[in-house]
Amino acid sequence: MAIKPIENEKAFKELVEEVKKSGGYRDPIGFGITKVDRGQLNDDKILQATYPVVNWKENYGSAAAFIAALRECNIEVDFSKSEFVCDIKKKFVKNALNIFNPYIEDALGDKHRNVQVIKHLNYIAQSEGLDNNFKLVFIFDDAAPQSVETTYLKLYALSLGYAPLRSLNLSGIFGILENVAWSVNIPIELDWLKANEIELKLEGAYPFINSVDKFPRFLQHVIPADKVRILDASKVRMGAQLAAGTAVMPGASYINFNAGTTGAVMVEGRISSSVVVGEGSDVGGGASILGVLSGTNGNPVSIGKNTLLGANSVTGIPLGDGCIVDAGLAILEGTKVFISKEQLNLILEINPDFKYKPSDDIKAYIIKAIELSSLNGLHFRQESQTGKIFVNRSNRKVVLNAALH
Repeated sequence: MAIKPIENEKAFKELVEEVKKSGGYRDPIGFGITKVDRGQLNDDKILQATYPVVNWKENYGSAAAFIAALRECNIEVDFSKSEFVCDIKKKFVKNALNIFNPYIEDALGDKHRNVQVIKHLNYIAQSEGLDNNFKLVFIFDDAAPQSVETTYLKLYALSLGYAPLRSLNLSGIFGILENVAWSVNIPIELDWLKANEIELKLEGAYPFINSVDKFPRFLQHVIPADKVRILDASKVRMGAQLAAGTAVMPGASYINFNAGTTGAVMVEGRISSSVVVGEGSDVGGGASILGVLSGTNGNPVSIGKNTLLGANSVTGIPLGDGCIVDAGLAILEGTKVFISKEQLNLILEINPDFKYKPSDDIKAYIIKAIELSSLNGLHFRQESQTGKIFVNRSNRKVVLNAALH
């Protein structure tokens, strides 16, 4: 039997409270209904999960409503596990629709988006059927993901800005996600492509392949924030986070998953996984910020506000606000830099916690770049005749062109 339509908002809230008091219930960190793409050859392989609505530390009433609808289908959520994933059928949709009955008429635009999902699922169920292509997903603990569905839910949370960068456990996701051929928004199982290569090519039906990767592109799943510009969709991976006003130019630019910006940033270089770039900064053409797997000994790099990374420079240490790395320089953890006593005093003025204190009998210091991590107002320069790298107090203000952001 199906749940009878809930008559009013009061009755809906009473049902929610009843669910929350039963069966070991606990609020999920994130949840949502997803449409999955399965392997064309191996139906048990999930190639992609698409979420029309992501709930992250919110909308617990909808979570309870979904759980009540599942129980009417004799499906119990195991709250002791870190995640829960199950297929949803027509009966679940009908029950959920009846539970959400007080809100159906108002479910438009940004109002009651979970109700909108159920309404449209009901239409799909009536017109073409749900098959095994729709799932309900809950995450209760931020543990290592165990499924493609929960991996995508976490990537969505990052890309939508619901969770801060570097805040989620993404351990093991490369072993969970399938390596697939992407044809626009459609993932194609590589084994299927190999098995049908001859027929597809002879019939002129071989698909246009954008890429072969475990991750889709950011723009395949996410509508970007206001004033975000991405001039080449291949430059931003799903799981990246782009704050309003960020411009990602074509060419050498790239933003990996679990990396991105916290404000308007000009991106013409590479922002590796785990890197966070602050508002007003400029990652110059071909510049590269190293990620945790590319030379930082596992130390995540943050770039502060209004910092300039010159063209073709490499940065492997965290930098504070108002810094400059000149074009072509590589500032890695072990890079030795020279600093004069005069410049050290100037740097100390804006970085009082910096451990180096000038000595009366020392005119210059040699410091490993890692020891300058996260300091503000640094300017790394190279002497052309000797090749020595110096660090001075920056006297140049980095300001982006507001018209471009």
